[in-house]
Amino acid sequence: MEKNTLGSLIWLRIIRFTNISNQLSNEFLKEFGLTTAQFDVLVQIQVYKSITQMELAEKATVTQGGISRMLTRLEKEGYINRTQDWKTKYITLTESGEAIVNKAMPHQLKFQTSFFEDALTESEQKTLYQLMTKVHKNSLKKQ
Repeated sequence: MEKNTLGSLIWLRIIRFTNISNQLSNEFLKEFGLTTAQFDVLVQIQVYKSITQMELAEKATVTQGGISRMLTRLEKEGYINRTQDWKTKYITLTESGEAIVNKAMPHQLKFQTSFFEDALTESEQKTLYQLMTKVHKNSLKKQ
């Protein structure tokens, strides 16, 4: 077996952190009756106000197939409205959807921020952000 490269070890750390962070966030967001993926979708809808299902699938951390099932669930819970304009479905938040995002957002931001503030200095956080931005931009070139 070949020796791992530093790049592959960094990638593995990122994957492991992401998985643990998602698991912990799912547990944390149970208090609000949401999963991490649902929270992400609701936040994306809140940011864009009105978004198509296709645009939402591209922006959210949910697969194309999963987005349809999730939207059905969120609609049944009264968090979103879907309207159709010919072949295009537009999604908006209901008042209940706005309320749950606004209620959960400060708690989720504080929870996620704690992963970094508890382990890194402010300078280290800024450096990590800059490095991850650089890696992210490079990954977009490979699409």
